[in-house]
Amino acid sequence: MASSLENLETQLELFIENVRQIRIIVSDFQPQGQSVLNQKIQSLVQGLQEVDKLKAQVQDVHVPLEVFDYIDSGRNPQLYTKDCIEKALTKNEQVKGKIDAYRKFKAHLLVELNNSFPNELNKYRAIRGDERPMA
Repeated sequence: MASSLENLETQLELFIENVRQIRIIVSDFQPQGQSVLNQKIQSLVQGLQEVDKLKAQVQDVHVPLEVFDYIDSGRNPQLYTKDCIEKALTKNEQVKGKIDAYRKFKAHLLVELNNSFPNELNKYRAIRGDERPMA
């Protein structure tokens, strides 16, 4: 059985095809084509009714607003996931660099504190439960 998203996609494709056919009929309208145009408009209305019936099945689907920005700018919406992953990797590298810098700073600070205030630092280390000797 097809998923609800596939059903919606099929209905939208049929709707788009009906609109395309109506555009062709209207662009070269002939009075004898009125009945065909009426049939196409009726099938367009039925297509909208089918889409309306399917809305309950896809109501829990959430699409990030940025995906619509991709579509509006003519970009492939499937690139959104790739771009999100690339942004996450870049941010991860930045945060990792900051963590490494803070670790180096802490190590250097402890060395300097040990040189300047060895007794106080030993008390601090004892309170924290860190009895390792300073390098």
